[in-house]
Amino acid sequence: MNIHFDTHFKKQIITILPGEFFSTDKDVLISTLLGSCISIAIFDPENKSGGLNHFMLPTTNRIKEISSEEQGRYGNFAIELLINDMLKKGSKKENLTAKIFGGSNVLDDCGYHPNSTGVNNILFALDYLSTEKIPITANDTGGIFPRKIFYNPRTAKIFLKRIQRSDLTLKEIKQRESIYKEKIQNEQIKAGDITWF
Repeated sequence: MNIHFDTHFKKQIITILPGEFFSTDKDVLISTLLGSCISIAIFDPENKSGGLNHFMLPTTNRIKEISSEEQGRYGNFAIELLINDMLKKGSKKENLTAKIFGGSNVLDDCGYHPNSTGVNNILFALDYLSTEKIPITANDTGGIFPRKIFYNPRTAKIFLKRIQRSDLTLKEIKQRESIYKEKIQNEQIKAGDITWF
């Protein structure tokens, strides 16, 4: 997590990375850069508070306990961590709404692939929020362009910029996602397979 003051927005910006989340009722912006990852912006209109997460994969098949540092990488943990953090700060679950961003196919220029990481992340997020009965008020997912988002947790407004494919940042996102994907796969291999009895 990185915190700095932005002269354009004239606000403090909290930048979260993959696996991180942040919630607050302060007048700040929460920012992140998304490729195939997903961010869910949760808002409580009663408390005028909100939070944002950034997860890389829907779930994990690891059989060992996952450390708290790793949990936020996976959607099933990341959404729960964010919701629980907001509930601890006074939100009520029945008041929460959500906006979903990300899930683009940045590692392949051909567009939609039904089994891509981005598509799996999108489907997981939609299903999870539906199961939790949290209404989705905005959904900007899929496609081939990475997104940079700035979320105002007091108003639920999102400032979104699609990053063009010629931009140097695209290389950075592809490299970052490839490294994370390889790291996670290596961790899953080390954890071993399930043996059924």
